[in-house]
Amino acid sequence: MLEISEADVLKSLARDNPWWASGKMANLPQNLKERAYFGPFRNIALNWGVHRSVILMGPRRVGKTVMLGQLIRHVLSEGFPASRLFLASVDTPLYSGMALERILALFEKQSPHDADARRMVIFDEIQYLKDWEVHLKTLTDRYPHTRFIASGSAAAALPLRSRESGAGRFTEFHLPPLTFSEFLDFRGVEDVLIRAGRNETQPETDDINQLNHEFIGYLNHGGYPEAVLNEHVRQDVTRHLGRDIIDKVLLRDLPSLYGIQDIQELNRLFTTIAYHSGREINLEGLASNSGVRKNTIGRYLEYLEAAFLIIRVRRVDDSGRTFQRNRQFKAYLVNPSMRTALLSPIDGEDPAMGKMAETAVFSQWSHSDLLKNIFYARWKNGRHTLEIDLVALDPSEEFRPAWAVEVKWSDRSADHPEELEGLVEFGRKNRLSTDSIRVTSRTLKTMTRIKGIEIEHIPCALLCYRIGKNATKCSQSRFPGPP
Repeated sequence: MLEISEADVLKSLARDNPWWASGKMANLPQNLKERAYFGPFRNIALNWGVHRSVILMGPRRVGKTVMLGQLIRHVLSEGFPASRLFLASVDTPLYSGMALERILALFEKQSPHDADARRMVIFDEIQYLKDWEVHLKTLTDRYPHTRFIASGSAAAALPLRSRESGAGRFTEFHLPPLTFSEFLDFRGVEDVLIRAGRNETQPETDDINQLNHEFIGYLNHGGYPEAVLNEHVRQDVTRHLGRDIIDKVLLRDLPSLYGIQDIQELNRLFTTIAYHSGREINLEGLASNSGVRKNTIGRYLEYLEAAFLIIRVRRVDDSGRTFQRNRQFKAYLVNPSMRTALLSPIDGEDPAMGKMAETAVFSQWSHSDLLKNIFYARWKNGRHTLEIDLVALDPSEEFRPAWAVEVKWSDRSADHPEELEGLVEFGRKNRLSTDSIRVTSRTLKTMTRIKGIEIEHIPCALLCYRIGKNATKCSQSRFPGPP
């Protein structure tokens, strides 16, 4: 078998690491905005007191490679020796089939330095290397003074294998699509539309109509920095983002990793979930609507969730108790703009607007540890079935309900309190405080009192902003209050 010469590989390494010669990160534009998550990621990556490798995970096109470049630029500006800083994109054909140990040895040869000194080694798109987690674990143990950082796109093996084989060796950092607050910041309108509120965690707006206009833009293309910053991409989201974010995962990543034979079957399943994002489904109904056999549904759902395309949410009853057998669940898109990439843009009057608004609100928590404590409630009340879209259970209070939110894209509920029967009943039964029960509206901000329960009505776009903003600031060791 013909092999690529070592000299050519070394030339490629030098080209991909220009700071060895110049001492600067010259191939990254200076004007690229930093994600709100850059600060927390940088703090974890540069915490030399913890001997762990850092795994940066997330969907395609959310800015992982850019964030790695910004990290490199930062450490160089802080005086980190350029000769001890290394970046390798594992998906580069030159490295095909090459073990991490071999790539590291070439780094040491091309950029001579003390391998026992403090250094930083970055492997981008690491999921394309077979058994990467075993190799990285070995390197982590062998070089205690080297900070290994790896990134991976929407490949299902990445989070699954990192937990199985990297226990105690890896720290995972999840980079989600843009939050609504980041979207406004990237658009340059955050300071115009948002002002400080009564406390630090509850900012307000004086122009809800303009905020709603931006919110609809966020639903259609706002999850991905490239679409926000490039008008040409926004004009054809299906072509520029749909094919890259979704098609490459469904048609290449998952089939290659798991040997999936019927790619169209997987595509039908995901399209069905995308169309019904935020609706309660069960395996029987999902199999019927998607045309996928029931015995493959569970396996495919795990792949789609691990690939950062969907998030499944479990159900609780009116007391906040989970069910032993979860036959029903909700499945949300990780970001609502995935629906536009698959189908078509929506406007404020679109019938899908309600569920897309709910998807957007839920997706703001996709980085937070709180996500595992969020459920939806659904129970029988006589002949009626009542439901609440979002319920948080507080682990510090024996998983008692802490707050409840019903997501609507309408101002109707303030004048029709009978439509909030589920929210009222849930609040009374679980003795939720006044500031723990909310229902979203389109433009209305007010308080109503129903059967002794006070409910805050807040515009959906404003609540979505608050959640996204606070999620990036909230300490993950502390259970936060109501959004």
